[in-house]
Amino acid sequence: MSEETIFTKIINGQIPSEILFQDDLCICIKDIQPKAPTHVLLIPKKPIPRLVDATQEDAALLGHLMVKAGDIAKSLGVGDAFRLVINNGEQAGQTVFHLHMHILGDKTFTEGSLGM
Repeated sequence: MSEETIFTKIINGQIPSEILFQDDLCICIKDIQPKAPTHVLLIPKKPIPRLVDATQEDAALLGHLMVKAGDIAKSLGVGDAFRLVINNGEQAGQTVFHLHMHILGDKTFTEGSLGM
């Protein structure tokens, strides 16, 4: 069995974090190294290492994450303009191999700027 990620430890309550939202399927926490004034992470409780590792069985979970990302952006006051980022793999900037979405807002993003 692979080693638990920091996100699994947060989900299990082993590491404290500022939890903004959670339900049976996912958790939303503040990013500890924000790249925008509003920067939170939406993390499925099921440990999927990368987006490419998701299967058809994960389709409902992925849809749930997308809907929740919009709901959370609205609740944080950035529903009209925010960036949603999923890094897939080390070369793409993924540092924790537990699928997660970055919700970034309160910043003007220009074409070509990744904000990450």
